Amino acid sequence: MFQRNQPLEYPPALFCYPMRYAATRTTIPRNKVGMGLMVTDTSNAIVRATPAPVADFAILVGRVMIGWIFVQSGWPKLLHYQATVANLTHRGIPEFLAYLGPPVEFFGGLAVLLGFATPYAALLMVVFTIIATATSHRFWEFTDPAQHRAQSSNFWKNVSMMGGMLVLFASGGGRFSIDRLLFRRD
Repeated sequence: MFQRNQPLEYPPALFCYPMRYAATRTTIPRNKVGMGLMVTDTSNAIVRATPAPVADFAILVGRVMIGWIFVQSGWPKLLHYQATVANLTHRGIPEFLAYLGPPVEFFGGLAVLLGFATPYAALLMVVFTIIATATSHRFWEFTDPAQHRAQSSNFWKNVSMMGGMLVLFASGGGRFSIDRLLFRRD
């Protein structure tokens, strides 16, 4: 069947699987145990599907678009900080979250937009968006059809933004990001 010290060839698959299901068709020498794990770098998945310059540009545009939503929404809240905090606490949001909300929205959005600590910023913005969606877009509580429709649209918009943030968490900030400038390996 297998000869000792002879490399094995494995079929393609994704993520982290036993070597026989490695991510790319790879020749890997058999180790003493006979079966190990191979961790696959999926951060370049979009690059494999599209040419690298197109993928880098797509990540940049997506980052800027999704980050801008938070920046432009968070800036007025920072300018009117006390009024925003009072409004949030009046709506039943705990005081510590009301104080954290405006700076997280603005600076987290700015970090995503610029590509600074992108995976961490993206996860922070997912948590922020979950809380904002659960407290502000409760469409099921509205009986007026127009308000129900508006809140439902905002709810599902936020769900899609969370999906975009999770993609940024997985892909990172891309080539045109502050992360790339600070943490270059080449």
